[in-house]
Amino acid sequence: MQAQLIALDWGTSSLRAYKLGPAGTVLEQRSLAWGIMHLPNEPRDIAGVRCSDGFELAFDAACGDWLDAEPGLPVIACGMVGSAQGWSEAAYRNTPVDVASLGQALHKVRSLRGVDVHIVPGVIEQVGLPNVMRGEETQVLGVLQGLGTDALIGLPGSHSKWVEVVDGCIIHFDTFMTGELFAVLSKHSLLGRTQQHSAQFQADAFDRGVQVALSKDGQRGVLSTLFSARTLGLTAELSPEQQPDYLSGLLIGHELAGLPGSARHKPIILVGAAPLCARYQRALALCGFAHVSLAQEATERGLWQLAVASGLTQPVLEA
Repeated sequence: MQAQLIALDWGTSSLRAYKLGPAGTVLEQRSLAWGIMHLPNEPRDIAGVRCSDGFELAFDAACGDWLDAEPGLPVIACGMVGSAQGWSEAAYRNTPVDVASLGQALHKVRSLRGVDVHIVPGVIEQVGLPNVMRGEETQVLGVLQGLGTDALIGLPGSHSKWVEVVDGCIIHFDTFMTGELFAVLSKHSLLGRTQQHSAQFQADAFDRGVQVALSKDGQRGVLSTLFSARTLGLTAELSPEQQPDYLSGLLIGHELAGLPGSARHKPIILVGAAPLCARYQRALALCGFAHVSLAQEATERGLWQLAVASGLTQPVLEA
């Protein structure tokens, strides 16, 4: 099957490359550790030029051989590669925004190979406290493909996003630093001193954490309940192996408690790593949210749709 597009999901810690064929079929994919904050630095020749630029080196490592084999392939990229710290800054688009229209606002950067990399702009909301996303907008578009209704799309991670979509437009989104806070507390705070990692998911402890966040005690806020991850250990109510999953449930529970009440009546679609989405699905059930489903391959689908919208590649023509 002939390739039609190279699609890059280029974030802070990793670079995922996809070679896509007709209708966005994934022909080949690879993952590298060259996120924008950790780029290669060993100089080498690219297109006959000695190069030490980290972005050029990572781009060549990700898909240089694909471009050698098929030089005319267009390239599209989303994520932090378009940030102020990225390869070249792609300006944000303001909410409300039709995500499909982002394909008409791609930002180009010319690589040493002479290939234009088309970068998807991020989205910014400036009502109240400002909020931004880069990469998630592409996943949202991938989820919306074939979706005939409004939805709340959850993207769990270091900085979890909850995106409200109406008629194909992102009208509002919230960011929760749940994953990063969990990592900081577990590795660099007193709470981590008594934790012990377990290979088995401690479901009861996780559920208890979610329920504390939803309880009367939880109404005082996460800064109040966090200390219980230590005191429940001191009073032998949580074993060291249970404490990490309790803390995880507590933080996720507080995150979900921050969602608008109207979210309970909307379909919820989760996008992300399967183990983390499973935790969120469990917590959402405890919180009383119904109609929760999981989406797969959202990034690849979204990048394909944006490439079609921009004219970089062609949709499948029905017979």
